[in-house]
Amino acid sequence: MRYLDEHVPDTLLGPAELELRERLRTVLASEVAPRAAEVDAAGAFAGPSYQALARAGLARLLFRPEHGGTGHGTVAYAMAVAEIAAVCASTSLIYMTQTHAAFPILVAGTEAQRHEYLPSLCSGERYGSLAITEPEAGSDVAALRTVAYRDGAGYLLDGAKTFITTGDRADVIVCFATVDPAAGRDGLTAFIVEGDAPGLRRGRVLDKLGMHGSTTAELFLDGVRVPAGALLGREGGGWELSMRSVVKSRISAAAQGVGIATGAYLAGLDRLHAGGRPPQRVAFALAELRTAIAAARLLLYATAAAADRADAPDLVAEVAMLKLACTDLGVHVADTMTGLLGGAGDLTGTGVEHRLRDAVVTQIYDGTNNVQRLLVDRDTRKRLSPVLAGGSEGSSPERREAS
Repeated sequence: MRYLDEHVPDTLLGPAELELRERLRTVLASEVAPRAAEVDAAGAFAGPSYQALARAGLARLLFRPEHGGTGHGTVAYAMAVAEIAAVCASTSLIYMTQTHAAFPILVAGTEAQRHEYLPSLCSGERYGSLAITEPEAGSDVAALRTVAYRDGAGYLLDGAKTFITTGDRADVIVCFATVDPAAGRDGLTAFIVEGDAPGLRRGRVLDKLGMHGSTTAELFLDGVRVPAGALLGREGGGWELSMRSVVKSRISAAAQGVGIATGAYLAGLDRLHAGGRPPQRVAFALAELRTAIAAARLLLYATAAAADRADAPDLVAEVAMLKLACTDLGVHVADTMTGLLGGAGDLTGTGVEHRLRDAVVTQIYDGTNNVQRLLVDRDTRKRLSPVLAGGSEGSSPERREAS
């Protein structure tokens, strides 16, 4: 396997991260890379690749040892997602979805909930899903319609979810619903739903442009009864929990963007140099791509490090910029390499074509990139409001949507 290590971004990796990277690369070379092309071509679930990482103890980052984790920070996690995505983006999607399902339990769960669910999610014994998106509520989490009714000592959940990663096989589902449809975001509440709960029905596994080795499914909840002990955090605490969780999930998507960009660049590099030194225009284009990947990796590690600081400020805008820049980069690098390869760029054997398909969805999930643009714009206006104030502040449609 080939690597594109850059000295400057690597200065943000400590000994623990560098040691982790070497262990990751060993498993990726022996267990993940040999399956990657077949996973995409056959649409086979990349569970064996993910399980190889889990068996090696590489899928339990971000969680404390008492909960089955290794205690690594967000820099290590972001680096790991990028390394995996460079080899097989589908495997990286399964990998990060496990973290996305477990993280709300870490943040808002009781100690009993943490000890019950986190070790098995960290080990890969159970698959997890995060169920937020609905047919009529995507990026607007406050608009979701799944309802949780009080019923004795527990709740009954009714609603439908869609675009749920690993939803067809999840054993543990962190499901967001509203306890009061009239309350907007103040009614949002999270629950832990067992995968075999009566009334939970799996819908279609959706056909997709890319990420063929990761399943995306519909879920239907028809009077799913959950006990009071399944409440995650407090009633009405779902909005705050989703906002805390989205910082990690958008860092995950950004890391995928960096990894896919790296994989696409390396996949086409040998072919472009096969006949000797490429034409200057190609060499210049490759230099620009390498520079952009190095810059994105540096931004990824720096933002991840900021997210781990105990005194970290509100990083909504910074994480939005990260997600926007890195996922757009994944598409840009794969698309540019496809063009540089000419007719060969369309062939599956080059390893670039499927990365272009895989990259597209990273611009969509975890908040579309237009949502990220709105968040950045809102933050800019907030910070520079005295400068920008001029009497037309409230008339902009972009401002109205961003708020």
